[in-house]
Amino acid sequence: MTKQNEAGLPTGPQLAAAVADLRQRLDAVILAHYYQEPDIQDAADFVGDSLALAQQAARTSARVIVLVGVHFMAETAKILNPDKQVLLPDLAAGCSLADDCQEEAFASFLARHRGHKVITYINCSARIKALSDVVCTSSNAERIVRSFPADQPLVFAPDRHLGAWVRERAGRPLVLWPGVCEVHAQFDERRLVELKESCPDAVVAAHPECPAAVLRHADYVGSTSGILRFASETPARRVIVVTEAGIIHQLRRANPGKEFLPAPGADPSQNALECRHMKRNTLEKLYLCLRDRAPEIALPEALRLRALAPIQRMLELS
Repeated sequence: MTKQNEAGLPTGPQLAAAVADLRQRLDAVILAHYYQEPDIQDAADFVGDSLALAQQAARTSARVIVLVGVHFMAETAKILNPDKQVLLPDLAAGCSLADDCQEEAFASFLARHRGHKVITYINCSARIKALSDVVCTSSNAERIVRSFPADQPLVFAPDRHLGAWVRERAGRPLVLWPGVCEVHAQFDERRLVELKESCPDAVVAAHPECPAAVLRHADYVGSTSGILRFASETPARRVIVVTEAGIIHQLRRANPGKEFLPAPGADPSQNALECRHMKRNTLEKLYLCLRDRAPEIALPEALRLRALAPIQRMLELS
């Protein structure tokens, strides 16, 4: 007999089994970001960073795409798949970067920088993508910046920390929109140094959305997929991880003989930082999403087409 909770939903292992059954019956694919809870990552067909999720969404043959991440990721999947149903378990799963870069303000910002080509980090809404020349992720941002002629003025938005890191790596000026990730901006240089001093044999892997003061203490800086590769390749047995703590599940699975230490935030009570938006998704909501085929992502076709061109450009350059 299937166990149910007070809401009438299956529980425990039966919930994961029910998710798998619904996925098969709907001809659905479940794409999850590294920052999701472990039980969601385990239930997914594919787990990846923003670039990998976009690439998977672009090539899937499934009739239904369930993007277990945040809203802009599901929008990207819909932009690439107008004829497929795209679902997001919690429609309120947003992103501080996307929320702080609104269409009217960004258009006004661009009007002050005429003649600039516009590179936008994928962590933005479809309306911001539609104002862009090309989209990027943390995996390919430097490559995409370098794809433009050296004398071409560039705007980079919405993450100023990622933009500053790419600007230094590429050695060229970028006009930066002043946005930050509310999670990565909390990593604290002093507390990171203290953790390094207490673990002198550990190496540090950090995401480029972190402030420059934090990144300067890293042995490796890169996307979540890059951090996974670095962790597998480094001979070090301990790795301090300076990004959202959800990735540690995959790090431990891929490297069972190594220890992964989440870097702390500035708040002494925070020993690991998590994205409140990513964590809105739960396995129960994933089940309901598949059962009810909702919430569904919908976009006006004219907007979708305007946002599609810069995403396709990114995929070509990747």
